[in-house]
Amino acid sequence: MHVVGRRVLATIIDLVVAGLFGAALLPVFGEDMQAGDFSYTALSNTGRFVVLLFIIVYHGVLEGTTGRTLGKLATGIRVVDEATGATPGLGKAFLRSVLLVIDGLFIYLVAMIVILTNDRRRRLGDMAAKTLVVRA
Repeated sequence: MHVVGRRVLATIIDLVVAGLFGAALLPVFGEDMQAGDFSYTALSNTGRFVVLLFIIVYHGVLEGTTGRTLGKLATGIRVVDEATGATPGLGKAFLRSVLLVIDGLFIYLVAMIVILTNDRRRRLGDMAAKTLVVRA
């Protein structure tokens, strides 16, 4: 079952969640901001690192325990272990999450190319963790 469109929408929703988290960090990690400037670039390098850690933990914990982030919940998809069809567990979910750093390069272009060029529609994180994204 192809869920590429749902994955794209889920990714956008999850990026909004990360953006809101990053905006909440601005009072602590903001740099040279003008009034009303809430962009990611306004964060210090430390702030950006904290957002990256948030993204990895957010995906790792939610997908490892429930198979879903907020984006996946909203779009009716979930992550499963390819061998069992069950929730992947924290180890596999964190492996997927760490590889978001590579999959997310160039505004997720790397992930899109990989997903669209393999028969199981998996990104690098899915291949490494042996997981699939399926309709819930």
